[in-house]
Amino acid sequence: MAALLSRLGAFSYRRRLPVVLTWVLVLLLSGVGAVTLAGTTTNSFSIPGQESTRALERIGEEFGGTGDGATARVVLQAPDGQTLTTPENAAVVTALVADLAEQPGVVSASNPLDPAQPTVNAEQTTAYSTVTYDVGPGEVTVEDQDALAAALDTARDAGLTAEVGGDAAQPPFHIGGIAEVLGVVVALVVLAVTYGSLVTAGMNLLTAIVGVGVGVLGITIVTGFVELSSTTTILAAMLGLAVGIDYALFIVSRYRQELARGSSVGAAIATAVGTAGSAVVTAGLTVVIALTGLSIVGIPFLTQMGLAAAATILVAVLVALTLVPAVLGLLGRRVLPRRHRGAADGAELVPAREGRALAGWIGTVTKHRVLSLLTAVLALGVVSIPFFSMQTTLVQTPAEGTSQARADALLSDGFGEGLLGPITVFFDGAGAAEQATALAPAITGLTDVATVTPAIPNADDSAALLTVIPQSGPTSEATETLVADLRGLLADTDGVDAAVTGATAVSVDVAQSLDAALPVYLVLVVGLALVLLILVFRSILVPLIGVLGFLLTIGASLGATVAVFQWGWLSGLVNLDSTGPLISLTPILVIGILFGLAMDYQIFLVSRMHEAHTQGAKAIDAVRLGFTRAAPVVVAAALIMFSVFAGFVPAGDATIKSIAFALAAGILFDAFVVRMVLVPAALALLGERAWWLPRWLGWLPHLDVEGSALETSRPAAAEHGRHEAPEPAGRA
Repeated sequence: MAALLSRLGAFSYRRRLPVVLTWVLVLLLSGVGAVTLAGTTTNSFSIPGQESTRALERIGEEFGGTGDGATARVVLQAPDGQTLTTPENAAVVTALVADLAEQPGVVSASNPLDPAQPTVNAEQTTAYSTVTYDVGPGEVTVEDQDALAAALDTARDAGLTAEVGGDAAQPPFHIGGIAEVLGVVVALVVLAVTYGSLVTAGMNLLTAIVGVGVGVLGITIVTGFVELSSTTTILAAMLGLAVGIDYALFIVSRYRQELARGSSVGAAIATAVGTAGSAVVTAGLTVVIALTGLSIVGIPFLTQMGLAAAATILVAVLVALTLVPAVLGLLGRRVLPRRHRGAADGAELVPAREGRALAGWIGTVTKHRVLSLLTAVLALGVVSIPFFSMQTTLVQTPAEGTSQARADALLSDGFGEGLLGPITVFFDGAGAAEQATALAPAITGLTDVATVTPAIPNADDSAALLTVIPQSGPTSEATETLVADLRGLLADTDGVDAAVTGATAVSVDVAQSLDAALPVYLVLVVGLALVLLILVFRSILVPLIGVLGFLLTIGASLGATVAVFQWGWLSGLVNLDSTGPLISLTPILVIGILFGLAMDYQIFLVSRMHEAHTQGAKAIDAVRLGFTRAAPVVVAAALIMFSVFAGFVPAGDATIKSIAFALAAGILFDAFVVRMVLVPAALALLGERAWWLPRWLGWLPHLDVEGSALETSRPAAAEHGRHEAPEPAGRA
């Protein structure tokens, strides 16, 4: 692989201008396609074939409409000492409902004071109108949302409190806020410090932006043909930017080392792509396999997220292998600090102070290897403790201070928390309404049931709906238990099929499916890690250490996330509005992404140790030498990853917030505890035994990620370098 990639790097160098122009053209065409072909995204999650999903489809067939139109709840509260049923306030409510029904995109608006179906509390102080749109959740435009909010001003001017909530009022989440930009700026600063050159740092960041731009625009084009979750694009952008910067960093760092060793520009590019590029391909494919592996759990929206993110990773790998060497060819020696541009004598690019610090660090870790190993394991184990009390849900809590949050508070105070998570029971068959009415007392008698509304039949009484209002909120364990109790009660209805559905039941079903898929997926990625690392390092113990380190990273990452988002520890640091269960997508996505990134660091760091060992260094010396060579790049890559992921944490989107925090925490734990303490300490403790491979596994293929095949051809490459095209200008 190294030789093939070396030739690809040499080709990109020789054809550097056409390669750069090709990528620019691809980016422009992707932009045009996104503008002309883009569709809308959705904020809802469901799994086809589940009881709750099938029942929603049947409700649409039996009661008209699609059953999944976006809805807003306009919540009204009378002034202190008054009720909504006084003539003056009732007139205001009626006028508001009529105005709501005329808003753009609105299909209907219910009157909370309608005697047939009132939605006013017993004290008649709080009521709500359900506003239904002709599009699904996540598809209501900002203009329509603004028009709905403006319609409430009349009621407010009359003295009523008016707020709006529901999925139709949920604001869209956009990439490019202050926090995200700050994360990119921090990444640029880290690159500038690492390279000692602002030009090189800017080039690294720019190539990564090209890659993530092509990936995200491509996903945007796909939305015109396939319904994708709004989280899909954000996740792909976050991950693509982080790995794009890191992959380019690996290539550029090795290129600079080759220049410092005296190689020509062309030879240095070929060697860098052949060596560091091999690690990039291996790490990239690992992430891709892990993300595409999400499809095995059989959840369509999760499969879409995995495939979209995997496609963005592939683009990042291609950019690192073609665009980065092409741009390096244009810059020549200007990627080096000015004082090194004329040097060709193996000048050390790592600052002396940093080099001494890293040498001192690895010296301490390997000297006190038992203490270092036990300290790392104990620390990560303690941080992992909250993981064992993790709870998940799909219900998102609106940001504090918003109209949605105030609307939820009014509903909870006026009707109880259960109104925020009603459960729908669908009866299908002849005499459905009679059966529903007959079962209502039994349903009312279940634990945690606050009230059951009268049955609503369809036109020919072949179907009916009951609405069950729990006593507890939609994220409560009691509500989840109630869904199970309802299904147990309705499992044997005479002559009529009964199903439990609604947004709350869908959330419970999806959360349970994701929780069930989690251990299966974890076994998959752990098995993949073992196979990959055995092939790369031709060892048994090194892969085992890497996998155990990965498991500790996952435990600590999710443990810290539970402590902050579920328990509320240090919640102010992440701009957390309220605590509660983690979003159901968080654990499985974090496992898939962190797996790839952890293997990235493991391969890049340990491969340099393995390279030193195969070149004759003793085991302990190989650990120290490989660490000092690779650690500067790993530290910079980890800081960049952390800054990019951390930039998405302060945003208001609950789904991305928890995922980004878990990834940022995981990067810190994996890079600075597992890969820089636990792994070198364990390898130093094992000594030569770390690189042992049983004879019966000698048939395994060898993945040359260190580029050892290139070492034998270095003289030929150097000879070729003397006859290559003149190097670009820029030498000092």
